[in-house]
Amino acid sequence: MQFTFDFGDATFAANVTAPPVRTDTGWIVPAGPLAVLHPFGDTEFYRHGWNSWSPSGWARTDGETIGIKDSPERLLTADDAAVETPHAHSGSAVGAVAAPDGRVLLVGSLGLGTPRVGADRDVLWGRSEQDLAEWFVAFGPELEVFADYARLVSERLGRRTRRAGTVWSSWYSFFESIDEGLVARTVADLEGQPVDVFQIDDGWEPIVGDWTAGPDFPSGMQATAEGIAARGFRPGLWLAPLIALPGSEIARTRPDLMVQGDDGRPLVAGHNWGSHYYALDTTQQEVRDHLREVFERVTGWGFSYLKLDFMYAGAVTGRRSADVHREVAYRDALQHIRDVVGDDTYLLGCGVPMIPSVGVLDGARVGPDTAAVWDNAERPRDPSGAGALNSIVQSVNRAWMKGLYEVDPDSVYFRSARSLLGEPERELLRDTAAVLEFRSTSDPMAWLTEAEREELAAWLSEKPTVEHVGRHRFVVDGREVDLTAVVTGGYEPEPTAVAG
Repeated sequence: MQFTFDFGDATFAANVTAPPVRTDTGWIVPAGPLAVLHPFGDTEFYRHGWNSWSPSGWARTDGETIGIKDSPERLLTADDAAVETPHAHSGSAVGAVAAPDGRVLLVGSLGLGTPRVGADRDVLWGRSEQDLAEWFVAFGPELEVFADYARLVSERLGRRTRRAGTVWSSWYSFFESIDEGLVARTVADLEGQPVDVFQIDDGWEPIVGDWTAGPDFPSGMQATAEGIAARGFRPGLWLAPLIALPGSEIARTRPDLMVQGDDGRPLVAGHNWGSHYYALDTTQQEVRDHLREVFERVTGWGFSYLKLDFMYAGAVTGRRSADVHREVAYRDALQHIRDVVGDDTYLLGCGVPMIPSVGVLDGARVGPDTAAVWDNAERPRDPSGAGALNSIVQSVNRAWMKGLYEVDPDSVYFRSARSLLGEPERELLRDTAAVLEFRSTSDPMAWLTEAEREELAAWLSEKPTVEHVGRHRFVVDGREVDLTAVVTGGYEPEPTAVAG
């Protein structure tokens, strides 16, 4: 049916499936496809990514899209296999077009169903794989409109308010090369620093999919957790509970527990660790029992901060035992994990579908992996590739998501050793973490100079007041932090020599 959205001094003709309802901040539109005509011509479009690593940001409708444009293998891990062309601007769940006066017209889904929002020079549209949720249509100042959208999503899906505190992670220093002796030494060196959580990342398990202590942790993970707690830190642990490598016991012995492809074999859900991997079919009771056992085990060891990675695999397109939409299957699995671990365990999602995770996760990564390099030389045109630049760009473009859960822009660096980042680039990472109000690092004390240790301790101790004042501009305790040049491509780092 035809409808006109009235915003006082502006009206927009539209096609909707049923009459919308006016609210104080916009219009609630019943589930179903919709299209809103706009008079702005070629303009800026805000594209939002489906999961943590998917690119998000503003691009002109008459310019190149910012989606992933390389191999199908990468699409599986980064952007819901949504192939885009330079003439098809679209993204996940929410999108907006900019008016000449600085206001924006926004369309956003208020729930699940794999909704997509796209735009061209005439139309802002929304549609879903399955019509499970209403839409929100609003027109007004950019920051207000996105804040109103986040509030409505939280009203429908929930909002958790537990905060992580400051976090130290093993990943960006040691990667998978960890053992219980290294962890013990690193924890001991860190004692006395203003760090709340010491999180062990990938490398503790024998193989992804089998969540028991690997051979490099002969004393067991409970002993390691107790050692972390004895130094005054909250023990944290990394898992990827919804995927399994082909060599894992669960994948070898029970391929029937995996999401299946059309060929009746376990579906390839992505590629990492030099291999492909599969996704667990969380609609099966045996898989739910498996997840209960895994999470009762790791929390029983004493870990109460859990980083859950590669979680998008719970929502890949494939054959499951139950006929439910894939985002519903994912959210049900995530809620099951929450029910097992309880409210006191902090759950940080990584590689998660962003909107379906609202109300269950305490925090979520909002960009690709950072790195001790500015840009990714191997994937220079891939906005989801690891690197400090991509991490900043995607995270800042998701600052509005602070209204949904804690947003984690990833670790910052203070070390000059073993890094290709100059001091200005390290400062940009710290500013990004400060404005998004999530502070984590991966710098071992042994890698820092005395001055760098003092600087890190001071930064971790800060609790500034943050105000979002413009698209990419913030005020932190009265100091303006303008990240516009970095996010829009106008920043060029100085060449930096390798140190250490």
